[in-house]
Amino acid sequence: MANRSSKKWLPWLLGVCSGLLLWAAWPTSPLTLLIFLAFIPLLHLSKLVQHRGIYFGCVYLAMLIWNVGTTWWVGNTTVPVSGVLANVTNALIMTVPWLGFRNIRKRFSGTLSYLALIVYWLTFEYIHLNWELSWPWLTVGNVFAMHPGWVQWYEYTGTSGGTLWVLLVNISLYTCWQKRRQYKVPFATLVWKEGWKPAAVFILPFILSFTTGVRYQLQQPFKGGPKSLSIVVVQPNIDPYDKFAEGAETQQLEKLMRLTRQMADSNTAYIVWPETALFPRGAWEHMLNEQPSVQAIRTMLRQYPNAKLITGATTLKHYDNKDEAPYSARPMDNDGYFDAFNTALQIDTSNIIQIYHKSRLVPGVELIPYSRYLKFMESWALDMGGITGSYGRTPGVDVLENTTEHIKAFPTICYESIYGEFVAEHVRLGAGLLFIITNDGWWGNTEGHRQHLQYARLRAIETRRWIARSANTGISCFITPLGDLQEPQPYWQEAVIKANVTPATSFTFYVKYGDLISRGALIFCILLIIYSIILRFTNRKAYVEGN
Repeated sequence: MANRSSKKWLPWLLGVCSGLLLWAAWPTSPLTLLIFLAFIPLLHLSKLVQHRGIYFGCVYLAMLIWNVGTTWWVGNTTVPVSGVLANVTNALIMTVPWLGFRNIRKRFSGTLSYLALIVYWLTFEYIHLNWELSWPWLTVGNVFAMHPGWVQWYEYTGTSGGTLWVLLVNISLYTCWQKRRQYKVPFATLVWKEGWKPAAVFILPFILSFTTGVRYQLQQPFKGGPKSLSIVVVQPNIDPYDKFAEGAETQQLEKLMRLTRQMADSNTAYIVWPETALFPRGAWEHMLNEQPSVQAIRTMLRQYPNAKLITGATTLKHYDNKDEAPYSARPMDNDGYFDAFNTALQIDTSNIIQIYHKSRLVPGVELIPYSRYLKFMESWALDMGGITGSYGRTPGVDVLENTTEHIKAFPTICYESIYGEFVAEHVRLGAGLLFIITNDGWWGNTEGHRQHLQYARLRAIETRRWIARSANTGISCFITPLGDLQEPQPYWQEAVIKANVTPATSFTFYVKYGDLISRGALIFCILLIIYSIILRFTNRKAYVEGN
């Protein structure tokens, strides 16, 4: 009776075990290596459980524990239900590859079914990066963000290479363990005959990472050479829930300029302020030069004639009629339509302001997914202060050009820095430097802002670009092309830092060709689904004819 009871609960224990291992391995935990064991309980679950409902429930439990354990902070806002909804929904979506794996496993051999799992999971991650419900925070390859020395080869593969590595190690360890159970061979014999396979899959990427990192360093000019630029990064530490208050803009601007003057000098090439540092309530783009804030900034910049200011802002664009307005535009009282943008501006002493619009928007806050088809959903937007509802996605400039220094830079705004291929596309357009401007204070002093910082290290490796990161409440820092942090500032403290960085002109394999692993997985996934449909139809036809 006790044995039957233990078997009944074993699938659920496997689900819990997998979820806890995934949570324990995730940044900023020091137990990263647990990721190489985290999927083994689910692999065994797929063999152990025949009942579809129980299998789904156990997999969903694992995904839910993972989501809640690592991203519970999404609900640490003025709208806690948003976090509950995000975690519950994302966990549900993440069960899809495992359900596909179960269906394939019933029809094909272990090797083919494991290949299908890899293809399905990589395809899921790729889709989750590119649709409007996008939430790639838990892309498996992100797990190595705290250990850039392990994944220097991301300059070839991006994070999908890390996902592939994790899945291969889990599958090879599980199949090795299964052979011992099946053939009942001594452990020493198993290690000698089969153990080298998972060991090789585990160790070889470490060796590749070391050699890739050494090769990159040997190819670089001496640090601080003649092409280096002086960059000042400001962390004003303004409470995000107060910054949209009436009359707060002037005080915030004074604080930003005061901190800037502490570090800027005649050699400064760039000054970087955080997301929505200007115009929290919005300013018309065709009237930016007339804004008192812009005029005050230009007065300050005359002290630093070579400097360009990169700053976040909320900007507005007017459309005369509905025909020229995009779907995200909102009606005005008898005066056409307008769009609101989360924007990065490049301001200097000239009258030319370069405008970049954020295009990777946060679902539920800056973007109501597919609301152009279901307009009533716009009222569901979360109010985090400032402008609510879907922001505009009409493009501004692709990169910010500095004609004085003859370089281009790309200002990723907050959430955009999670998207490796998106950042790589803009580097391919000529960006020699990367800026990240963000406002991570919405979720308080939780793992959210720390994870966001760590993920940025992977963008540096993928593109081999220096990153200057300005975070309103922290953590502001510089990140080297090897993914190392320099001068990270404490959270919830005002700060200003300066460093000399060297713009790059060469392209990594990943920048040139993008995420080939995920694209290949997508093609295989489509072919596998077509083959499964044909096989099911053929078997059904044979069954009918046989009866």
